[in-house]
Amino acid sequence: MAGFEQINYNVDDAVAWVTLNRPARLNAWTNVMECEVRSAMQKADRDDAVRVIVLSGAGRGFCSGADVQGMAEMFAGAAGRTISEIVREYQDRNPVPKCHGARSDFQKRYSYFPSLKKPVIGAINGPTAGLGFVIALYCDIRLASTEATFSTAFAKRGLIAEYGVAWMLSRLAGHAAALDLLMSARLITAQEALALRLVNRVIPHETFEQEVKSYAAELAHSVSPRSLRIMKRQVYDALFQTLCEAAEEADVEMFKSFDSEDFQEGVKHFLEKRKAAFSGK
Repeated sequence: MAGFEQINYNVDDAVAWVTLNRPARLNAWTNVMECEVRSAMQKADRDDAVRVIVLSGAGRGFCSGADVQGMAEMFAGAAGRTISEIVREYQDRNPVPKCHGARSDFQKRYSYFPSLKKPVIGAINGPTAGLGFVIALYCDIRLASTEATFSTAFAKRGLIAEYGVAWMLSRLAGHAAALDLLMSARLITAQEALALRLVNRVIPHETFEQEVKSYAAELAHSVSPRSLRIMKRQVYDALFQTLCEAAEEADVEMFKSFDSEDFQEGVKHFLEKRKAAFSGK
């Protein structure tokens, strides 16, 4: 799509494909990429022709983390200023756009994926480290190639658990595993990531792209977009709710669904033994 320098964006069969596109650098993350990914995600979320979003990387990697070489070059010309001053200035100039109605938890610099109404599939096709690891964890569903590897990397750079990754990681893999992965910064395989519940599936690399497409198409066409939208919000809300609160919210949404077009279509296509034609309303 015109206007993007470091990502590719295209829509095919109701699926928006957002592809990090710096393959020579294993899609190392830059300030430009940050802005372009956010713009693409918001564009896809607003587009009625899009029902599912897939985030992946060009070439053999998903995202190797922040572009260390680029940062070193920027800091070398900083004229005596501290790194923290430069980073803070950039963040002040580029505030995170607010999403009306979303929890404040999901309106931070990289935690906004849960605030998107549509499901975000992370197609983890190769090495994933540092900030790339953070981005992957904020996807709703993660499909990993057998060639994928994962590392938090932060401790090996003298950094800390950035951008809320400690919160997400401990909820996905548990307290002990989160501390292990953060403190050791060790490299793990896709199979170990599966065992730790960091990914939903591991797919042979040879068929990875096709199986991701098939799964995305299934979500785009065989289930109700309205159901996906509401269930996504319910799951993320539940992280902050008691069981009673979650059940009460479910009751409210259940009765709303009875009056929806998608519920009527869900019943009709089942009885008529045909493919569904959900409107998302």
